[in-house]
Amino acid sequence: MANPVHSVALYARVSTANGHQDPEMQLRELREFVERRGWQITGEYVDRGVSGSKDRRPALDQMMAAAQGRKFDVLLVWKLDRFARSLKHLVNALAEFEALGIAFVSLRDNLDLTTPSGRLMFQIIGAMAEFERALIQERVKAGLRNAKAKGVRLGRPRVFVSESRIDALRASGTSWRAIAKELGIGIGTARRASQTRAKNLCGSFGTGIGEGDYAL
Repeated sequence: MANPVHSVALYARVSTANGHQDPEMQLRELREFVERRGWQITGEYVDRGVSGSKDRRPALDQMMAAAQGRKFDVLLVWKLDRFARSLKHLVNALAEFEALGIAFVSLRDNLDLTTPSGRLMFQIIGAMAEFERALIQERVKAGLRNAKAKGVRLGRPRVFVSESRIDALRASGTSWRAIAKELGIGIGTARRASQTRAKNLCGSFGTGIGEGDYAL
């Protein structure tokens, strides 16, 4: 039984555009692979001078738009690191391709999701990504538990503000911005401290409660 003829999109990426890297090397091998399989190329998408970690890759975005429009049946890349920004990005992209009915092939990694063994590899990659996420979460939780056991206060540190100093500066006509700069606090913090002091004074009038510092 003859293999079905697939419409294929090629994606290639090089990190520099100064002549030291040429996407044609990747594309030549991809075209040869397509010819051997008897498939048909419907589009070639190439990002030049783009880092693999960048969120925006024009050619990659165009290719994903074509995938969502079902312009091809198979996406063929030279290597996984030429396509994916991270393991998470790879798994998410492969899941999207699977939902669209598009197969994925990475030539140099021998990953071919048009075959049963390739689809099994996809399941393994997904399990690895899930395991990685679980490890990260556990490390974070362990770190928090360890810090708490050592008496480390978690969260933002409290800021101590002299309410009387704020009142004195305001009484002399100092602006909120200048007060915040002098005390090394935010304008909002200075305002809240002053408002809280006023409320406390109203509530404690005649009780003999002294003036103190305000902790935020």
